[in-house]
Amino acid sequence: MATRRLDHALSDLRVLDLTRAAAGPACTRMLAEMGADVIKVEGAPGGDMIRHMASLQFRNEPSLYFVQQNRGKRSVCLNLHDPRGVAILAEMIPHVDVVVENFRPGVMEGLGLGYERLAEIKPDIILCSISALGQTGPLSQLPGYDFIAQAYSGITSMIGPADDAPYMPAAAIGDISTGVHGALAVVAAVHHRNRTGEGEHLDVALLDAYYHYHDANVASYSGSEGKHQPSRTGRHVEYLSPCGIYRANGGSIVIMSFLHHWPDLCKAMEREEWIDDPAWNSDAVRLQKMDEVVPAIEGWLQSFPDVESAVKRMQDFGVPCAPVLSVAQTVNHPHHRQRGTVRRVHDRLHGEVDLPGFPIKFKKLPNNTELEAPTLGEHNAEVLGEMLGRSQDEIRELAEAGILQEKEF
Repeated sequence: MATRRLDHALSDLRVLDLTRAAAGPACTRMLAEMGADVIKVEGAPGGDMIRHMASLQFRNEPSLYFVQQNRGKRSVCLNLHDPRGVAILAEMIPHVDVVVENFRPGVMEGLGLGYERLAEIKPDIILCSISALGQTGPLSQLPGYDFIAQAYSGITSMIGPADDAPYMPAAAIGDISTGVHGALAVVAAVHHRNRTGEGEHLDVALLDAYYHYHDANVASYSGSEGKHQPSRTGRHVEYLSPCGIYRANGGSIVIMSFLHHWPDLCKAMEREEWIDDPAWNSDAVRLQKMDEVVPAIEGWLQSFPDVESAVKRMQDFGVPCAPVLSVAQTVNHPHHRQRGTVRRVHDRLHGEVDLPGFPIKFKKLPNNTELEAPTLGEHNAEVLGEMLGRSQDEIRELAEAGILQEKEF
């Protein structure tokens, strides 16, 4: 099936996508959503491993995990264990602007397609290498995923109750945000190439992305010369107050009423006397008496019949707060629906499904465009014919030899 290309910000960009799992596909999905022609090369026989995640195959293959991260791409399935498959991959390099890969460091060199070789084939090529722990450094050769990088970054140590083992977030925060970092790096490198004619090799690591999420932890440790040791504090932030998750009737509420917002909360609670009281009127003081602050706020929240009415009261006084929504509540929230934060998409194998929307909103360019995830090797003939001039007979011979693979899911 011929693929309709999207007229968008990156419509003149062609990307060779050698990624699988989450971080790499998230990077190239960002580019595809903005119009880039993303050709996803999957290894035969099964393609991207997340196609077959049984826990997310609610209706058909491929998994919805795959669908979410690979909409708008073209799929070519090559046997990269055969030199003929690798040779076809090398033939594609002169016809693309960017290569994105997330193999373990060294795999591209093992294929004979490291950056130096790619630059010989196409001097201005941009290679974006995404990995868990980076292309260099003592940890670089270790296998890794999102939560491995998160653990090495110190972020895991900050999640959970103070008196128990750390918790893991039930979302691929590192994978997806590293993909976004990769997409930003690609766009920057393309801009640099347009000015200078130079290609680039980008090294984008989950560990590095995670580490710069430390907003105050590293600075407070360093600035105190190690006297302050940041650690997890459960439901409440350790350097601002009130700032945390508070129990209410029927659920929980995030309240961030520190610094100049403290008077707002005092007014909402009808405790205006606390606004100027030295025993309550600074974050430093309130942090020292969390055993009083938290019960006072939670006791007040219990006076409301439900979370919604408590949140409404605080919002009326300008208090930064929010109900802690479940996934089900987010999917059906009118704000999320109106903005396209949650979008309804059609997939030819799954039918109508809800997925996260594209996080960037354009004023003049399309938003939340209609794109489809490819079936495995769906665009073998289209891409090889268009880019490499291969005839239908040649493509048939490659398929019969097992160099090309195609499936209906």
